[in-house]
Amino acid sequence: MRCPNLARDLRRTEYILVLAAVVLIAAGAAGESWWLLGAGVWALIAGGLIEVIYRP
Repeated sequence: MRCPNLARDLRRTEYILVLAAVVLIAAGAAGESWWLLGAGVWALIAGGLIEVIYRP
């Protein structure tokens, strides 16, 4: 049985991941920290995959 709020929950997760990606990439660029840049890129990839796979 599917949750009736699945689309809303996935959309919220996607927005959180994209927001985290923006913050991590900006912090990594400002501090010249490669691991923060990498974490931000992976968060952006995860948000994009959720959008592509679970498009309501």
